[in-house]
Amino acid sequence: MFESEKIKVLVVDDSAIVRDIIASTIEKQTDMELVGTAPDPYIARDKIVRLNPDVITLDIEMPRMDGLSFLEKLMQYYPLPVIIVSSITTNDKYAAIKALELGAYDVVNKPGGSITVDEVTDEILLKIRNAYYNRNTFLKKWKELSTKITVKERKVLKKPVLAEVATTDKVIAIGASTGGTVALEYIVERLPKHLPPILVAQHMPVNFTYQFAQRLNDISDLTVKEAEDDELLQVGTVYIAPGGKHLMIVRRGASLFTMHNDGERVNFQKPAADVLFKSVAKVAGKNALGILLTGMGKDGAQGLLEMKNAGGHTIAQDEATSIVWGMPRAAVEMGAANEVLSLDDIVKAILAFAS
Repeated sequence: MFESEKIKVLVVDDSAIVRDIIASTIEKQTDMELVGTAPDPYIARDKIVRLNPDVITLDIEMPRMDGLSFLEKLMQYYPLPVIIVSSITTNDKYAAIKALELGAYDVVNKPGGSITVDEVTDEILLKIRNAYYNRNTFLKKWKELSTKITVKERKVLKKPVLAEVATTDKVIAIGASTGGTVALEYIVERLPKHLPPILVAQHMPVNFTYQFAQRLNDISDLTVKEAEDDELLQVGTVYIAPGGKHLMIVRRGASLFTMHNDGERVNFQKPAADVLFKSVAKVAGKNALGILLTGMGKDGAQGLLEMKNAGGHTIAQDEATSIVWGMPRAAVEMGAANEVLSLDDIVKAILAFAS
């Protein structure tokens, strides 16, 4: 990478310690340039205009203006890829999830407790690079789709009434990454109570998946929870793979159970959609529906193909409604998807599969 092509990063955080940790890590990278730091949004605003960064790391709890208010204004007037660096102990328990709804590219944990500095810095560097190389597509698609699929603007579809499903033999598995939190909110809010179990592998860090599950539970008629290990799959329940763990399902007699897997990252992800999909293909076969939503990379494509080959029905989200058409595109190019559908049509497909 030439000098002029270095990724220009601005670090915004009221903690001098966190600023120093992130800043010193960025300064050690040959492909990045630390253009500045800021302790609050007002100083950050001036530095953004003056320094023109490519990517920003942003804290949520800061003096004078909170990170969510700043992010909302930034995405409206001066959109940039933003990596949220947040603690789960913020006053607003849904703050990180709201940030993704407002247009943040991704979220990482602040160092502290069981979250080591090395884990955080490695994650931040990976997400800065992803945000930079995908910035033009992400910002363009976010601008096009944000008014259509964000919480504030969504148009609620009439929910059909389904008879309760008598068996848990049917299973729905969903994989998602960048843009997936908003897409999943759009889907689950439109689904009725009595559906086959739904398992979700959304790329998120440790702890934030619990918040995300709570957020979905608040807006859905379904029961949404972070998946525990060795749970019996229940009708009308959505199981979110916990951050830092792969989620699988196993069969015991006529029943299906969740299983955590603490193995290595797959496609740089943990949880990975491929791990979930492959386990569903093995134990559910033709009784499974696999859906691969928006996201960068190729995670889930191979697993979706295995679901299709096992007789399951498979769907990839279409490019028009995807914030990042990376994972779904990989599945389409591999021939893994029976259908390529919009978010609205994915909702209809789930209802058709359930009935």
